[in-house]
Amino acid sequence: MARGKIQMKRIENATSRQATFSKRRNGLMKKAFELSVLCDAEVAVIIFSQRGRLYEFSSSNMQKTIERYHQYAKEDTGKKASMEQYMLHLKHEAADMSRKIELLEASKRKFLGQGLESCSVDELQEISVQLERSLSTIRVKKDQLFKEQIEQLKAKVSSLFSQKK
Repeated sequence: MARGKIQMKRIENATSRQATFSKRRNGLMKKAFELSVLCDAEVAVIIFSQRGRLYEFSSSNMQKTIERYHQYAKEDTGKKASMEQYMLHLKHEAADMSRKIELLEASKRKFLGQGLESCSVDELQEISVQLERSLSTIRVKKDQLFKEQIEQLKAKVSSLFSQKK
């Protein structure tokens, strides 16, 4: 005789419900025992019947297992709280970076001469001053590189003249 699927709902008949509870409780306890033996797992099962009776199984000391569970739950809650705080910090940091990127892109466009229509005279003056400073720095660097190249070429010419003699 094949077993049919049982619908997951409360069994209305009290006698059938009690018989099912007893059978399934025993099956659950057996599976918990098998899991603890076969897999060397620490297993604890606590069941309260409808009438308030306690049924329990533990592969080791039940109290130690419960304490271990509470410790794990505290750590897990602490980790979740710190993770949420860290995620919130990262979101704020990402928003700040996004704003900075937008400002830098706007500044870049202005330095390239784009989007100047919305600028005031003071802003245009500031952009002009910044461009002059940048241009001055670039010219100094370029002059330094030219001087270094001239010195290298002079040294090369001297080396060639000394080799020729």
